[in-house]
Amino acid sequence: MLLGPSPIAVSGVSTHLNQLFQSPLADEFKLLHFQVGSEGRKESAATKLVRLFFSPIQFLGQLIQEKPQIIHLNTSLESKSYWRDIVYLIIARIAVKKVVYQVHGGALPQDLFKSNKLLTKFLRLSLHTADAIVLLSQEELAAYRDFAPGLQLEVIPNAIELCADPQWKKTPPTQNKSLKLVYVGRLAISKGIFEIIEALGIVRNRGKNIQLVLAGTGPEEGRLRARVNDLDLNDNVRFAGAVFGVDKDQIWEDADLFVFPTYHWEGLPYALLESMAARTPPVVSPVGAIPDVMEDGIHGVFVPSRNPEALAEAIERLDNDRALICRMGEACRQRVENYYTVARLADDFRKLYHNLIN
Repeated sequence: MLLGPSPIAVSGVSTHLNQLFQSPLADEFKLLHFQVGSEGRKESAATKLVRLFFSPIQFLGQLIQEKPQIIHLNTSLESKSYWRDIVYLIIARIAVKKVVYQVHGGALPQDLFKSNKLLTKFLRLSLHTADAIVLLSQEELAAYRDFAPGLQLEVIPNAIELCADPQWKKTPPTQNKSLKLVYVGRLAISKGIFEIIEALGIVRNRGKNIQLVLAGTGPEEGRLRARVNDLDLNDNVRFAGAVFGVDKDQIWEDADLFVFPTYHWEGLPYALLESMAARTPPVVSPVGAIPDVMEDGIHGVFVPSRNPEALAEAIERLDNDRALICRMGEACRQRVENYYTVARLADDFRKLYHNLIN
C-alpha cells in the first residue's frame, strides 16, 4: 500500500506514485493507494479538520480489509509533513506491517528540529521504527547515517519516462540566433527565479539578446512580472504558465539551456531529469541530489545560489560556446538513458520489496 497525495495532484510525489503504478512493478505486486495530505483535494477548513481526524481511522480500516504486506509511506522531511505522516507510521507498526519510509527531499534530519533536543531524539526513534528508509541522494545518505547509525538506508533516485530524442539538438545551435533559456517549476522565491531575472538584465546590458521562458505558476508571479517590467525585459521574457504533456515537451525541445539556481531544500527535481533527457543542459545550483546526477562542465554548469552575477557569467560563456552546449546535451541524454529510467526505478523497488517480504 502506497501512501501519498492524489494521483491527479501536481507534485513530484504524485508523479512518483503514478510512475510506480504504471510500471512493471504493478505486474508483480498488487499496488494499492491511500491518499494522505491536501494536495489534489478541494476542501474547506472544516472539511480539512474532519479529514485529519478520520483519515488515520480509514487507514486502519484499509489495513484490516486489504491486508497489505508492506506500507510504502511517501513523505518529506518538513515539519508539517512529518507530524502528519508519523501517525500512519505508528499505525502501520502497531498493525505489524513492513514499512518503507521514503523521503522526498526536505531538511536533513540534523536540521529539522535542531533547536529542540527532545524532538530531535523523537525523530531519531521514529526513523528506527521503519524497516527501510529510501532517500534520493548521497548527501542524504551520509546525513542519515551520521544522525541515526543502524538505519536500513537505500538510495533510489527519481526517474522519468524518456521523451523522444530531439535529433536536431545533436548539432550546435547557430550563433546568429538568440540563446533560449527556460525555467520549469514553481514560481517561488527559493527556486532562484529572481536571480534569473537579474542575471538576464546583466547579460542584456552587456549586449546579449537572450530569451527566457518561465513555465509554471506560483505565489511570486506578480512580483516577478513587476521586476521584469522594471528592468525593461518584457521583450526577453515570456510567462508560459503551467505546462504539461506535449506542451512541456515542446518547451524543453525549443530551449538551449535550463536555468535553475535554486536554494530550496531539493530532493531530485524532475525538471532536471526532463531537461537532460531533452538535451537541454542545466545551469543549476548544486543542492540536494543534483550533484549525484550531473557533473559540472560535462552535463551542465554549476552556479552558486543567490548570485545573479555568477549566473550571468555562466549564461554569457555558454552563449559564446554553442558547441559546448551541444556536447553537454549529448552527455545529458546518455546519462538519463543509462541511470534514470522508470524501468530502473521499478527494478530498485522490486528488489527492496522482495527483501522485506523474504
